[in-house]
Formats: sequence, C-alpha cells, structure tokens
Amino acid sequence: MVRTFCWAIAVTLTGIFVGSAAFLPEAVAQTKVQFEQARKKMVEEVVVGSGVKDERVIKAMLATPRHEFVEIRYRRDAYLDKAIPIGDKQTISSPFIVSYMTQSLDPKPTDIVLEIGTGSGYQAAVLSPLVKEVYSIEIVETLGKNAAKVLKRLGYDNVTTKVGDGYLGWKEHAPFDKIIVTCSPEKVPEPLVEQLKEGGLMVVPVGQRYEQTLVLLRKKDGKLESEKLLPTLFVPMTGKAEEIRKVKPDPENPTLANGSFEEEAFPSGAQPGWYYEKHVKWETDGKSPDGEHYVSFTNSEPGVSAHLLQGFGIDGRKVKQLKVSAQVMTQNSARGQEENEMCYIMFTLYDDQRRDLGMQVMGPFLGTSDWHEEAKTFDIPLSAREGIFRIGLFGGTGTASFDKISMKKVEGKK
Repeated sequence: MVRTFCWAIAVTLTGIFVGSAAFLPEAVAQTKVQFEQARKKMVEEVVVGSGVKDERVIKAMLATPRHEFVEIRYRRDAYLDKAIPIGDKQTISSPFIVSYMTQSLDPKPTDIVLEIGTGSGYQAAVLSPLVKEVYSIEIVETLGKNAAKVLKRLGYDNVTTKVGDGYLGWKEHAPFDKIIVTCSPEKVPEPLVEQLKEGGLMVVPVGQRYEQTLVLLRKKDGKLESEKLLPTLFVPMTGKAEEIRKVKPDPENPTLANGSFEEEAFPSGAQPGWYYEKHVKWETDGKSPDGEHYVSFTNSEPGVSAHLLQGFGIDGRKVKQLKVSAQVMTQNSARGQEENEMCYIMFTLYDDQRRDLGMQVMGPFLGTSDWHEEAKTFDIPLSAREGIFRIGLFGGTGTASFDKISMKKVEGKK
C-alpha cells in the first residue's frame, strides 16, 4: 500500500476543528474564490505557521488546488490540515506534511524526482512546478489510474505515473536526483538506494507500523547518511516491503509507546513514539511521577491547539474494553474560544476502512491541580481496527502536564 496516511493532523471534537488554528468558514467553501481564500489561509496558518520557509514550496502550495484531488463530498474539508479519505483505505496527505517533506527534499528546477505512492496525485502536483520531472508509482490500481486522469486534466505534464510496487522503484528512469516516499517501509528498500543519484536526497518514513521516524537521507560514496527529522505516522509500504517486514503490531494487546517520556528526545525536542507535536516541552524533574521526565503543554492564545498524538492497532473482536490511566498536573487550565476547547486525554477508533468510529474522552482537566491519577475504562466497538491517542490542551489555555500514560486491555471481558 504505497500511500501516505498521516493520521488525524486535524482533530475534530464534537464538530470543533482544533488541529491547528481553526478556520471553519473555509470548510464550506464551494466557489473558486472561496477555495482560493481557504487555500491562502491554510498556507499562512498551517504551512508558514508551522515553520516552512522555502518560498518556492510556499508558492507551490498556494498554487495547487487540493480540492481537485478529493471527492466532491470531502471538498468542504480540502483546506483543513487533515488527511482526507480517497478510497481503497487511503487518504490524501495533510498539507503540513506535504509541504514539510517537499521542503526537506530541497527541490531544484533541474531535478528528476521519484515518488513512491501517487495516491491522489496531490504530492506530485506540488512537486511539479518545482522540478524538471516527476515519476510516481502507485500500487493500488484504481488510485493510480484516477490520479493520472486528474493530473492530466489539470495540466501537470511533467508528471508520469504507473501502477506497480514502489519497493522496486523505477529502474528505467534512474538515477534520480531526489526520491520521496509517502508510505513506511521497515527499512529503506535497497532498490531505491541503488536508484538514487550520488549526492542525491531521499525523504522517507521508516520504522514499525505505529512508531516511525521521518528521515532525510543523502547518498555519499554509495551509502546513505541519515538525519532524523521528526516522529510521524504513515501507512505501511505493502507489496515486497510488507512481505519482508519483521516487526508487526499486536492488535489484540494495544499499548502506548514511551508513555512515561523517558526515551531520549529528538534534537528538536520531539518525543519518540509520539508525533505531530504542538507547543510541547520535554521536562526533567526527579520528583516526576514516573522516572525523571514528563511533558507539558502551555498555551496562552485561546483556540490554538497544543498536543501530542500516537497511533495504535486494536482488534475490537478481541479487545472488549480498554483501561486508560495517566498522571496529570494542571496550572490555570481553562476553556478556549469554544465550549469544547479544553485539556483532555482522548482517542479515536477507526474500522478496517479507516472510517471514524467516534471519540472516547477523559476530562476535561480544568483549574490548578498537583500530580494525580486519572483513569477510565472504555467499551470498544467490535469493528475497531486502529486508533489515534491524543493528549493536550486542544484549544484551551494554561499549562497541562502528563506522565505515566498507560493503555491496557481489560482481561476477561466477554
């Protein structure tokens, strides 16, 4: 399955968008002018607001009509910073991750680029004006053929697509100056290493199913030098990559990684096992509830979300209940602009088609309190297959700290 699925970049809580600065009026945009206005605001708040600085990338994001790459029924959400279903269990990537990966690739006008995972065609469309040529491979035939039609209709003439296994690359057009991979292999496929030009760059999420790291690789003397960029979450690369995958999730026993935040943080401060961090700080305190570290979220601007996310596998046929517990400390925690913008622990479950099965919530946690345990047991729907766990302020203000977060199957529940 060669398509990115950067899950739940946008968080919807009883109808309130809190994944980044909210701009709900644009969510119902239907006219060309409204789409352009929504796209401009998305780029200002989501792309530039999250630290993307490359002017060429920003210009490409402004010029690329994301709404053209989703079904009509989802166009109202086209310019929210969220993944959107495109069929065949796949999604169009969030605008932030597309712009971030594109900037990391350092695209040049003379570059020949290989993309693994055409999906909707949106990433290829963003790359198109930035490079000489884009060759894009999609393993899902229906997606690959549809993306080719959309790209042709919109005039992206320097993008060539095919249906095939991205693990193998596209040898006929190698070597490539740059390679961008929008799905997660356990390790970088050797054919892609071979097809990358000496001195070339590759950006790829690697790792286990729910614990991945987006890395930037540079080929030097035939080998790859690696730079960790940030924790992330993509769909796994299927085909040959899935056949040789050694570590697979255990959906019958869902757990959280790095729940006590004792693992060494990334140079940026990002937390291993968690992703899409906003306004989070890795704290050190020998008196913390578990170990020497915990995380804190601080926000003074109502409506701006501060959060961490983590994916997990779960099989509702085997897991009837989950118990979630955590140590929580708050200082002047208050509501944001909207009624439901507050400090929470929560998770969303999805079925095997990645349809949303609803939000499960602990909290809100308001006011000021010292470290204390919060715990709750949740019933799990039979159709649940995957989930996203979230902690943070979600539009609320003040400071919230979390430690010793645990999620366990309730044994013996029939």
